[in-house]
Amino acid sequence: MAQHFFKTGFAAFLHSRRALRHFRRRLMFESLGTPAHTVPVPAPLSQALRQASEDDAAAVLARTGSHAAGLTEAQANAIRARTGPNEVEHEKPLPAWLHLWQCYQNPFNLLLTALAAISWLTHDTKATVVIASMVVLSTLMRFVQEGRSHRAAEQLKALVSNTATVLRRSQGNADASVPTERPIHDLVPGDVIVLSAGDMIPADCRVLQAKDLFVSQAAMTGESLPVEKHAHAASAATDASDSVLAAANLLFMGTNVVSGAATALVLATGKGTYFGTIAARVTAVERTPTAFQAGVNSVSALLIRFALVMVPLVFLTNGITKGDWAEAFLFALSVAVGLTPEMLPMIVTTTLAKGAVVLSRKKVVVKRLDAIQNFGAMQVLCTDKTGTLTQDKIVLARHLDALGASSEEVLKFAFLNSHYQTGLKNLLDHAVLDHVEMATELRLAQDYRKVDEVPFDFQRRRMSVVVSEQDDHHELICKGAVEEVLAACTRVQDGAQVLALDAPLLARVQALTGALNQEGLRVVAVAAKEVPPHKSIYSVADEADLTLIGFIAFLDPPKESAAPALRALAAHGVTVKVLTGDNDLVAAKVCRDVGLAVDGAVLGTHIDTLDEAALRLLVQQQHLFAKLTPLHKERIVRALRANGQVVGFMGDGINDAPALRAADIGISVDSAVDIAKEAADIILLEKSLLVLDEGVIEGRKTFSNMLKYIRMTASSNFGNVFSVLVASAFLPFLPMLPIQLLVQNLLYDISQTAIPFDNVDEALVRQPLRWNPQGLGRFMVFFGPISSVFDIATFALMWWVFQAQTLAQQALFQSGWFVVGLLTQTLVVHLIRTPKLPFVQSHAAWPLMATTLAVVAVGIWLPMGPLASYFKLQALPLAYFGWLVALVLGYAVLATVLKRLYVQRYGWQ
Repeated sequence: MAQHFFKTGFAAFLHSRRALRHFRRRLMFESLGTPAHTVPVPAPLSQALRQASEDDAAAVLARTGSHAAGLTEAQANAIRARTGPNEVEHEKPLPAWLHLWQCYQNPFNLLLTALAAISWLTHDTKATVVIASMVVLSTLMRFVQEGRSHRAAEQLKALVSNTATVLRRSQGNADASVPTERPIHDLVPGDVIVLSAGDMIPADCRVLQAKDLFVSQAAMTGESLPVEKHAHAASAATDASDSVLAAANLLFMGTNVVSGAATALVLATGKGTYFGTIAARVTAVERTPTAFQAGVNSVSALLIRFALVMVPLVFLTNGITKGDWAEAFLFALSVAVGLTPEMLPMIVTTTLAKGAVVLSRKKVVVKRLDAIQNFGAMQVLCTDKTGTLTQDKIVLARHLDALGASSEEVLKFAFLNSHYQTGLKNLLDHAVLDHVEMATELRLAQDYRKVDEVPFDFQRRRMSVVVSEQDDHHELICKGAVEEVLAACTRVQDGAQVLALDAPLLARVQALTGALNQEGLRVVAVAAKEVPPHKSIYSVADEADLTLIGFIAFLDPPKESAAPALRALAAHGVTVKVLTGDNDLVAAKVCRDVGLAVDGAVLGTHIDTLDEAALRLLVQQQHLFAKLTPLHKERIVRALRANGQVVGFMGDGINDAPALRAADIGISVDSAVDIAKEAADIILLEKSLLVLDEGVIEGRKTFSNMLKYIRMTASSNFGNVFSVLVASAFLPFLPMLPIQLLVQNLLYDISQTAIPFDNVDEALVRQPLRWNPQGLGRFMVFFGPISSVFDIATFALMWWVFQAQTLAQQALFQSGWFVVGLLTQTLVVHLIRTPKLPFVQSHAAWPLMATTLAVVAVGIWLPMGPLASYFKLQALPLAYFGWLVALVLGYAVLATVLKRLYVQRYGWQ
């Protein structure tokens, strides 16, 4: 079933702009152009939220018909049947007729339709049929491909969907509840949810309980700093003109928890939320084109400008030389059709969709199809080391006292800290909890009771819990980064005695931790102090005058796949830079173990001293950055982008979200925190650089196939028009009738429909690929005239060898050029698809071989078969085919020679 699912279009549905609503919230709000708090909200919603803010928790629960322990399953189902799923207004799947209309609407189809209408009005029925066939072919192929994507949407969403921790009340016990993970779209008003650092707020909520809760509301208000939230009821005297977003006890859909923990009551879901009231307006806003879309648009504009110049020239040349302005007009229309890359939208859609399908099989979920091009263009990858360079299986290797002796007491304090904290437990916490025996764990849990905690944040880099031992005395236990914990310590415990932390002892302690870091161990300090038993609320200010108990050291061995993955990325032109909040010695040791050359490490404190110009220079030279805050990571990514590089950032933590948004291509994993997945463009189902490298290569293959079509179309069009101008100036009749030109163009288009499925040379994906419209113009002018040389040779052949010199013999002349033109145009597909020798050094995929062979066969059969008279073609003499072979081979040889000269001078990509 899963295999069938992936084959049916997988991440292509994202091109249809449908799902993953939670991932798109920030983009949606930014597209409004103004902060969300300036958007008017319906008065009933504003009043309901304000009332919930002013009521105490009991009153709010009573009004919603809920309970402090949450709803029962039956209650939740009944409410969901009434309110619907927790989904905001979004770009819904289009009806089939409207989707078909949108597939038809592009500049090329509209131009062809206008030409078809003109042909109809001039009673050229055959031309009308052929042009209409081109439009139908392009539209239907795009419609079918995108339709498959739509049908896979709901299954795709499940791959990277977010969940919320919901309290479900037992039917038998009104006060008992069980925390369960539920999809966000299942939430209903009245649900009680548990939040911790990294969680997205899934609905509009009223805080019931909170501990050091800080929420980022940047997506809603534009505020860059997190806002503290609490459970206290707001004063009824609050200025009514104040936005409800300022309420300190309300949480809003689309924001996220930065630190702390909370229990909250869901007030509104889906369209009934603050976010939902303006989502419909957001979906109607036209997005700013991405780099990929801008590239496609620039290429389209180039081809259209070329047509606008050449078509009038063809019209005037034929009108002046032949004197038949009506026929010249029809011929110019046919040339305009030939110059129109009507298959470009279909080729782009099919190529991107096919690339997304292949990426899905490589465990890479593409959230936005045009991100594939940025994936392939990536020049620098910034990544953390944990889980990418290392195994992400951290084990507690040592538990030592402050002077280096093994200590069970340190392990006990570390366990209590990890066990009782309610924030986002990281891998180090899990390693501590897994290390302690079950019997010891049960005894400690029975002997101790939690009093309070001071949650972790990225400035302090430590967190504390306060516990009461058998309700006797209170103990504050602090765990965190060595430097930050030592900064809060004044004493050191050495066995039964406590020593003052003077300079010599501090140097000894630092030497111990440095030695552990040199071994590649991540060291966490543990400190404690006894606090007054009458106190129940603690803050950061209490993390002072601590006694250092000791250290816990963790081992995260390097991945076996890391070294070959780094070599593969380097071979493919991707520079890897490690950005970590960890110790610089540990990070350097890991980098050396996996073969990543680093010349020291740049610390976050040093980055703080640099201006943007100095930072831009530094990030180019260095590859390891340690002890970073989220802001440091974001600054590094922006500095790399300012240097003109395409930057990817791979992260899975809440501290990675700013850098993920700042990067050209944000990469996360399915196990990441909600906010990291929301900010990413690509989701890896496996946290591995090898998977990432495979994705990069597939992105380049996808882009390379799109470039093939664009180059073929541009160069072929230029050559054809040049040939037409030459022939029109000297021949007493048209070199090819409008209907013949249209049929030739239709057959040529059919031969190119398999390009998205073509093979790509390994050499073409070794380096990042980017749009280069200027290079396209040069390529067009360089290769276009090659076909004209052999077109002119064909004119001479038909004129002097086969004596097709009069109006009565024009059908023979036109048939001869029809076949040569079609065969050389079809052959150019194979010549330009690779810089290598076609058919020998590089083979096209079988679908492309099949379509081109079929088109060649049809092209030769048309003048020789029963339909020849219908298209005003004439059977060619057998002697012609010997000349045909010579012309085609000559074309292939000349094109190959000039291709090598072009590669030597300009390169291929």
